[in-house]
Amino acid sequence: MDRVEIAIIKQGERQQADLLCDSDNTTITFVMGNGYSQSYAGNDFYQCLGQIRKEHQDVTFLCKGAKINVHPSSMSSQMTQGVKAYELTLGRNATRRDVVNIFDYEDKNLTNNPDLQKQFFERWLDTEATND
Repeated sequence: MDRVEIAIIKQGERQQADLLCDSDNTTITFVMGNGYSQSYAGNDFYQCLGQIRKEHQDVTFLCKGAKINVHPSSMSSQMTQGVKAYELTLGRNATRRDVVNIFDYEDKNLTNNPDLQKQFFERWLDTEATND
Protein backbone atom coordinates (compact mmCIF):
# COMPACT_ATOMS: atom_id res chain seq x y z
CA MET A 1 0.00 0.00 0.00
CA ASP A 2 1.33 3.42 -0.96
CA ARG A 3 0.85 6.43 1.29
CA VAL A 4 0.39 9.82 -0.37
CA GLU A 5 0.33 12.97 1.74
CA ILE A 6 -1.74 15.81 0.31
CA ALA A 7 -2.64 19.29 1.45
CA ILE A 8 -6.28 20.09 2.15
CA ILE A 9 -8.22 23.07 3.43
CA LYS A 10 -10.97 22.42 5.95
CA GLN A 11 -12.85 25.19 7.74
CA GLY A 12 -10.40 27.71 6.31
CA GLU A 13 -7.42 25.91 7.83
CA ARG A 14 -4.70 24.25 5.79
CA GLN A 15 -4.04 20.69 6.93
CA GLN A 16 -2.37 17.52 5.73
CA ALA A 17 -4.23 14.32 4.96
CA ASP A 18 -3.10 10.87 3.92
CA LEU A 19 -4.37 8.84 1.01
CA LEU A 20 -3.57 5.16 1.46
CA CYS A 21 -3.64 3.70 -2.04
CA ASP A 22 -4.17 -0.05 -2.39
CA SER A 23 -3.24 -1.06 -5.94
CA ASP A 24 -4.42 -4.63 -5.52
CA ASN A 25 -8.00 -3.61 -4.70
CA THR A 26 -8.02 -0.15 -6.35
CA THR A 27 -9.06 1.61 -3.17
CA ILE A 28 -8.03 4.80 -1.42
CA THR A 29 -8.41 5.21 2.31
CA PHE A 30 -8.77 8.91 3.16
CA VAL A 31 -7.23 9.65 6.58
CA MET A 32 -7.46 13.06 8.22
CA GLY A 33 -5.41 14.36 11.14
CA ASN A 34 -8.39 14.17 13.50
CA GLY A 35 -8.49 10.38 13.06
CA TYR A 36 -11.28 10.25 10.50
CA SER A 37 -10.77 7.40 8.04
CA GLN A 38 -12.92 6.13 5.16
CA SER A 39 -12.15 3.85 2.21
CA TYR A 40 -13.34 4.33 -1.37
CA ALA A 41 -13.19 1.83 -4.24
CA GLY A 42 -13.36 2.47 -7.97
CA ASN A 43 -12.10 1.49 -11.39
CA ASP A 44 -8.98 3.61 -10.84
CA PHE A 45 -7.49 6.03 -8.31
CA TYR A 46 -8.81 9.08 -10.19
CA GLN A 47 -12.34 7.75 -9.70
CA CYS A 48 -11.65 6.96 -6.02
CA LEU A 49 -10.36 10.50 -5.48
CA GLY A 50 -13.50 11.83 -7.15
CA GLN A 51 -15.68 9.90 -4.71
CA ILE A 52 -13.71 11.24 -1.76
CA ARG A 53 -14.04 14.82 -2.98
CA LYS A 54 -17.74 14.48 -3.75
CA GLU A 55 -18.45 13.13 -0.27
CA HIS A 56 -16.37 15.83 1.45
CA GLN A 57 -17.72 19.06 0.00
CA ASP A 58 -16.41 20.96 3.04
CA VAL A 59 -12.81 20.03 2.17
CA THR A 60 -10.72 21.59 -0.60
CA PHE A 61 -8.23 19.09 -1.98
CA LEU A 62 -5.08 20.86 -3.16
CA CYS A 63 -4.09 18.40 -5.87
CA LYS A 64 -4.11 18.09 -9.66
CA GLY A 65 -6.83 15.42 -9.48
CA ALA A 66 -9.22 18.09 -8.17
CA LYS A 67 -8.50 20.53 -11.00
CA ILE A 68 -11.47 21.02 -13.30
CA ASN A 69 -9.50 20.38 -16.51
CA VAL A 70 -7.65 17.24 -15.37
CA HIS A 71 -8.89 13.90 -16.68
CA PRO A 72 -7.20 10.57 -17.46
CA SER A 73 -7.37 8.96 -20.86
CA SER A 74 -8.59 5.38 -20.97
CA MET A 75 -5.01 4.26 -21.61
CA SER A 76 -3.56 6.22 -18.67
CA SER A 77 -6.36 4.90 -16.48
CA GLN A 78 -5.43 1.33 -17.38
CA MET A 79 -1.64 1.73 -17.34
CA THR A 80 -1.30 3.88 -14.20
CA GLN A 81 -4.55 3.04 -12.39
CA GLY A 82 -5.56 6.66 -12.97
CA VAL A 83 -2.59 8.18 -11.14
CA LYS A 84 -1.47 9.90 -14.35
CA ALA A 85 -3.94 12.13 -16.18
CA TYR A 86 -3.94 14.94 -18.70
CA GLU A 87 -4.21 18.62 -17.83
CA LEU A 88 -6.35 19.62 -20.81
CA THR A 89 -6.69 22.92 -22.67
CA LEU A 90 -9.75 23.54 -24.82
CA GLY A 91 -8.88 23.61 -28.51
CA ARG A 92 -5.48 21.96 -28.07
CA ASN A 93 -4.41 18.34 -28.40
CA ALA A 94 -3.04 16.75 -25.25
CA THR A 95 0.64 15.83 -25.38
CA ARG A 96 3.08 14.12 -23.04
CA ARG A 97 3.91 17.53 -21.56
CA ASP A 98 0.30 17.68 -20.33
CA VAL A 99 0.58 14.49 -18.24
CA VAL A 100 0.33 15.15 -14.49
CA ASN A 101 0.22 13.10 -11.32
CA ILE A 102 -3.25 13.51 -9.79
CA PHE A 103 -1.74 13.72 -6.29
CA ASP A 104 0.66 16.58 -7.13
CA TYR A 105 -0.02 19.96 -5.51
CA GLU A 106 -2.44 22.38 -7.19
CA ASP A 107 -4.35 25.38 -5.84
CA LYS A 108 -6.09 26.82 -8.94
CA ASN A 109 -9.40 25.94 -10.65
CA LEU A 110 -10.31 23.22 -8.17
CA THR A 111 -13.64 21.43 -7.85
CA ASN A 112 -15.12 18.75 -5.63
CA ASN A 113 -17.60 17.83 -8.36
CA PRO A 114 -16.31 15.06 -10.63
CA ASP A 115 -19.27 15.75 -12.95
CA LEU A 116 -17.81 19.18 -13.75
CA GLN A 117 -14.52 17.52 -14.68
CA LYS A 118 -16.37 15.09 -16.93
CA GLN A 119 -18.26 18.00 -18.55
CA PHE A 120 -14.97 19.81 -19.19
CA PHE A 121 -13.52 16.62 -20.70
CA GLU A 122 -16.55 16.27 -23.01
CA ARG A 123 -16.22 19.92 -24.11
CA TRP A 124 -12.53 19.30 -24.76
CA LEU A 125 -13.41 16.26 -26.87
CA ASP A 126 -15.92 18.37 -28.83
CA THR A 127 -13.29 21.04 -29.54
CA GLU A 128 -10.90 18.30 -30.66
CA ALA A 129 -13.50 16.94 -33.11
CA THR A 130 -14.04 20.37 -34.64
CA ASN A 131 -10.28 20.97 -34.99
CA ASP A 132 -9.60 17.73 -36.87
